Amino acid sequence: MNDVDSDQWIKAMDLEMESMYSNSVWTLVDAPSHLTDIKEWLATQFQMKDLGNAQYVLGIQIVRNRKNKTLAMSQTSYMDKMLSRYKMQNFKKALLSYRYGIHLSKEQCPKTPQEVEDMSNISYAYAVGSLMYAMLCTRPDICYSVGIVSRYQSNPGRDHWTAIKNILKYLRRTKDYMLVYGSKDLILIGYTDSDFQTDKDARKSTSGSVFTLNGGAVVWRSIKQSCIADSTMEVEYVAACEAAKKAVWLKKFLTDLEGVPNMHLSITLYCDNSGAVANSREPRSHKRGKHIERKYHLIREIVHRGDVTVTKISSGKTWLIRLQKLSWLKCLRATYMV
Repeated sequence: MNDVDSDQWIKAMDLEMESMYSNSVWTLVDAPSHLTDIKEWLATQFQMKDLGNAQYVLGIQIVRNRKNKTLAMSQTSYMDKMLSRYKMQNFKKALLSYRYGIHLSKEQCPKTPQEVEDMSNISYAYAVGSLMYAMLCTRPDICYSVGIVSRYQSNPGRDHWTAIKNILKYLRRTKDYMLVYGSKDLILIGYTDSDFQTDKDARKSTSGSVFTLNGGAVVWRSIKQSCIADSTMEVEYVAACEAAKKAVWLKKFLTDLEGVPNMHLSITLYCDNSGAVANSREPRSHKRGKHIERKYHLIREIVHRGDVTVTKISSGKTWLIRLQKLSWLKCLRATYMV
């Protein structure tokens, strides 16, 4: 095993077996004939039965198209329950999950005892948790908006709650969207983007990244940056560094699984900022980038050793966190969802 202690792996696998048993184990593909022996052995260790192909797992519907050799995941039923819980099933549908031009801040938090009392009757944190489960499982398209509203759970205001309701309206319109796998080659590809100073309280920006494999998104993230950047190039550079580190981890993980070919090759990471792309390849520091924290220059080492290749992509083809851009949504739907 690579870079890990074998005892820890054995312990982790034991815990995984117990988890699979407690959650009712399931398979996504037809089992090869040699796995029959494994299934028979498991039957001697646990009380179990074979119920055939999985259809629902923890609220996620598994949809197969054997003719097109695709597998899709949907949370339509979960969306319906969530909309019903907040009595949003008959509300007007929203085009976007986060309305363009809307900026949330702590200035919109309750300031008077009456405002605090009014908001105490709203299960804001519970709603964020419900949205976050959908986002983590099958909905990368709400990653940015959920990340924004989750910042105000300690003291949410009416404007923050309105933003959550807008996400629910968007999910009402898009509840049938699915993550689809199997339509493309088994090649890991990454995309990175950023939004400049979206946090109006601390003037910090937001990083976003998504990695696709076999035609569908497998890892996605939208997170507030820890530093304050003074240019879009710096913001994009920081976002690219965070995405490159994620790419290195995915490369090691998939290599150890031995299920994805050509993982010895460099992973392509797309970025829409020419300055950030150039800086990721440049071993020297220039006056516009000398102040950037040293830890973010790790991307240069990652690129130099060949783990990642940062490539320029046009803004119109950027897939990431700017959910307010309709072109991004069209691109996302065409690639990840149906």
